[in-house]
Amino acid sequence: MTPEAAERPAGDVGVWLGQISRAITGDGESDVPCGECTACCSAAQFVHVGPDERDALARIPVELLFPAPGLPPGHQLLGYDQAGRCPMLGALGCTIYDARPRACRVYDCRVFAITGVVPDEPGRTAVATRVAQWRFAVSSDDDQLRWDAVRAAAEFLATYPSTTGMGSTARALAALRVHPLFIEADRLVTPSPEAVLTELAAHGE
Repeated sequence: MTPEAAERPAGDVGVWLGQISRAITGDGESDVPCGECTACCSAAQFVHVGPDERDALARIPVELLFPAPGLPPGHQLLGYDQAGRCPMLGALGCTIYDARPRACRVYDCRVFAITGVVPDEPGRTAVATRVAQWRFAVSSDDDQLRWDAVRAAAEFLATYPSTTGMGSTARALAALRVHPLFIEADRLVTPSPEAVLTELAAHGE
């Protein structure tokens, strides 16, 4: 088995879903066993930095930041270089890891593995490779049901007209937000499109 094909434990489904839910709502951070992987830091992604993120703003050179389109004044984006790398990424990893932006603290590429969403945008090849390696453990029927609901939600979002334009990250996160709608009385169900769209709208998506 080549290093690219090596399987990596992603954790227990139930535990991870609880952790990522808290991260998405701002009540926690992701704890990704990245090892030496810096794929997400080299994937040509803009990183949002909020006006309240004083530690990050103090460490990021002001010339690397620019106003975030569509957001109130003070919200900024950190770009990437010609190779798609975050300018704060050094030879040994993130140079501001302890003060990294909130977006980096909650980012977790396992959202793609659990939802089945493929990060297929340009520059995401290394991310897709890591995603293919993750393997979740299922310790109960309830965990399996929740995982099935997450996958069902992702499939819905990939086919419903008003959500097909979502990027891969947005679609994966949206599937995690709405997956409880796909469970009723301990079984998998198909909610109405209106219910799903209402739930997304409640979170500004």
